Amino acid sequence: MYDVIVIGARCAGSPTAMLFAQQGYRVLLLEKATFPQDTLSSHYLHQPGVALLARWGLLDALREAGCRPIDHESYQGPEVRLDGFSLPVDGQRTTYAPRRYVLDPILAAGAVAAGVEFREGCAAHDLLFEDDRVVGVRYTAPDGAEVTERARLVVGADGMRSLVARKAGAPKVIEHARMTCVYYSYWAGISAGFELYERPGRWVAAVPTNDDLTLVMTYFPQDEYHEVRKAAESAYLEAVRTTAPDLFARMSAGTRVEQMYGTGHQENYFRKAYGPGWVLVGDAVHHKDSITARGITDAFVQAQALTDHIGERLHDDTALKAALRRYENDLGNTALSLYQGVLNVAELKPEGRTEMLRKLAGHQDLIDRYFSTTSGAISLDDFYNADLLTVLDQ
Repeated sequence: MYDVIVIGARCAGSPTAMLFAQQGYRVLLLEKATFPQDTLSSHYLHQPGVALLARWGLLDALREAGCRPIDHESYQGPEVRLDGFSLPVDGQRTTYAPRRYVLDPILAAGAVAAGVEFREGCAAHDLLFEDDRVVGVRYTAPDGAEVTERARLVVGADGMRSLVARKAGAPKVIEHARMTCVYYSYWAGISAGFELYERPGRWVAAVPTNDDLTLVMTYFPQDEYHEVRKAAESAYLEAVRTTAPDLFARMSAGTRVEQMYGTGHQENYFRKAYGPGWVLVGDAVHHKDSITARGITDAFVQAQALTDHIGERLHDDTALKAALRRYENDLGNTALSLYQGVLNVAELKPEGRTEMLRKLAGHQDLIDRYFSTTSGAISLDDFYNADLLTVLDQ
């Protein structure tokens, strides 16, 4: 019998398991993959995510894994260019964009070091119920054996297609249509920082990652997905050429070192976060378009919030229910405004922001604060302060 079983050991699951174990609970962490294994990802860690890695004692391991540090951001849209960077969070301003076959094993190792029992190659296929309460999980072990384990709380950290959400009947309480599709690959021999480019109907991002490679991502409207996927490479290169010609020139002098990756299945939703004996974290509870690369950072924030709210109250029914309700309320309070911001960018209609962004030119403090709204270092309400309104009125 475990106190907590966490299903999924990537960016939401491993930190959640680690933090519960550090509170003294007996924790089982199940992962269907065998690490290291890559997965679709935009890689980027915003300042709040880096701050949590430092708090958890895992940031040095990430640095030692050879991930290039990022301390500058540029954005180029129609007739506007902004250069700056987000404000720091807990003293952390430098960011990173690690490959997932690097980051995920670091997170899992942190969980193991905290005392978590980690089982890889284990595919959960059902939940165990008693009197309408989730009390455990059934999974298939690597040798094909069917195993049942019981726990006080089952955490679904198993992504957008969460088995826990499906079996527990967690409804979507907020949902919007898919807005973009994305294709990306990795390039060697190009000099690129953290660069964002936008024009109507297109978004391009260049992000430094591990092994001196640069991730180059292209975003298209969702209604173009079926055409883009037929010739993904040519659509990808044409998007860069027409949206970021200087980056395209650098890519032409470099080498693409991996295949094209992509997806048109970028869902936008919040699910009901908890119920009797179960709770969701990460993409299982809240998924949005990857265009602002919020997924990893939000998963970290949710893991910390969930375990902080529960604390020592796991075995007190009334206190646990209240803690889970506070966690769900946190999602609404902290993630909803960021979610709306993501949807605004994913419309791929920069015209609505261009006039404001042009007026930020020459006001470095406001530029950095603007970048800070995407990172989560400050809220949109904090950004729209008297100083900004004065500039916009000029």
